[in-house]
Amino acid sequence: MDNFQGKTALITGASSGLGESYALELADRGAKVILVARRADRLRDLADRISSKHGILAATVLPLDLSRKDAAGTLAKILKGRGYQIDILVNNAGFGQAISFVDEDPQSVINEVTVNVATLVELTHSFLPAMVERKEGVVINIASTAAFQSLPYMAVYGATKAFVLSFTEALWGEYRKTGVRILTVCPGPTATEFFDANGTTPALGRFLRTREDVINTTFRELAKTNPKATVIDGGVNKFTALISRFFTRRFAIKLSGVVMNPNKKN
Repeated sequence: MDNFQGKTALITGASSGLGESYALELADRGAKVILVARRADRLRDLADRISSKHGILAATVLPLDLSRKDAAGTLAKILKGRGYQIDILVNNAGFGQAISFVDEDPQSVINEVTVNVATLVELTHSFLPAMVERKEGVVINIASTAAFQSLPYMAVYGATKAFVLSFTEALWGEYRKTGVRILTVCPGPTATEFFDANGTTPALGRFLRTREDVINTTFRELAKTNPKATVIDGGVNKFTALISRFFTRRFAIKLSGVVMNPNKKN
């Protein structure tokens, strides 16, 4: 899909960070955006900004906690009940914690898997069939460079992003000839609220990418005649994501453990 004018995009995790940036970019490209996240006030502020620029019907706000087990089904039911046709799905919602696994709150672990994996899969399953039937649509699933190696001290987060990578690439393999564009986006450390939320500073902080970098990487790939299944944002991130291929898994895991240990002395 090269022309987003008049299309409807559903963006999860739209209240800040990359979700907010995807919403703004898609609205600028002519799409009507449906904004989903927990923080209603932030969503309304974003919707007001989009509506003032593009018209009163340019943005719809649906506050919803995607960590609830029934969240994806509820969201799909609401949208179908209102007659929305989802042309672009951006599964951006997700979170992670830098902490020893045994110290992680049990409910937080469940919520993390639900948001990062279950909700993403359910929403994709809800809206992809109609895209395939229409032979047009876009699914963007946000993974991470964390998907390429096991991450001690972010064990759950890394595993969920590995799932997103594998799942989305498999869908690309199934539907790449249908007219639907399916893309896994793998950002590395990016200047968003992610690190504020989990209380850490990325080890490669000086190489932080901007949200605009990630957005530009995404839409450059989608504009290609034959886009890849996966795109990694930034040269340094490509290097760090793929360097594990040159080491044994054991060495890569031990190295990641040294880098990611939140208790290490500076």
